[in-house]
Amino acid sequence: MPEEYIIEVKDLGKNFDGLEVLKSIDLQVKKGEVVAIIGPSGSGKSTFLRCINQLETATKGDIYFDGVDLLKDKIDINKIRQKMGMVFQQFNLFPHLTIEKNITIGPMKLLGKSAAEAEAECDRLLEMVGLADKKHAYPSSLSGGQKQRIAIARALAMNPEVILFDEPTSALDPEMVGEVLQVMKDLAKTGITMLVVTHEMGFAREVASKVIFMDNGYIACEGTPTEVFENNENERVKAFLQKVL
Repeated sequence: MPEEYIIEVKDLGKNFDGLEVLKSIDLQVKKGEVVAIIGPSGSGKSTFLRCINQLETATKGDIYFDGVDLLKDKIDINKIRQKMGMVFQQFNLFPHLTIEKNITIGPMKLLGKSAAEAEAECDRLLEMVGLADKKHAYPSSLSGGQKQRIAIARALAMNPEVILFDEPTSALDPEMVGEVLQVMKDLAKTGITMLVVTHEMGFAREVASKVIFMDNGYIACEGTPTEVFENNENERVKAFLQKVL
């Protein structure tokens, strides 16, 4: 696999009880790219992301990450996931731990960081997501938007090479969406590789370097935001965009 691709997916397929959810997906992602994955509900977007992270096991194909085939080579998936952060719809914070503990527990247990190192990084990340004053709070005291920003900080604390976002704003009240998208926009400028399943077309258009449109388990269209949103002749994509824009 050429070195410039941090992720390369070849002929990926996924069946659930005989139902073909992903059908021969091919995708190449370069380091530093922001890839927005759009398309109708049920098109396989989240399943695709979960296969990359190995939360779902693909039925066929290859997924290369840093040159390693996650489906064929003998790997320690927990080591892989340290390099590939994931932000979910539902935050998945530990309710019984403070925000600081939520963010520092992974780096201390898995990366071997000292408490002082982990706390210093936690402070930096909380500043970055605009929640430095919530360090000693518990998740139950936060809004949905604040929880999602903490979830992003927690993912970054592991110093990943890639972050996968699975519809990170879909569970939020509309007025909280903007604060999370702003953090993601700022993050994109740092050069980290991002794959984002999203219904936020403005974000895809403004921030993504590549947009892929999925429909019925396939990638039906792939290109720059201009190519997908403005110069697209694919009738299925045009029909979808007419409904959501």
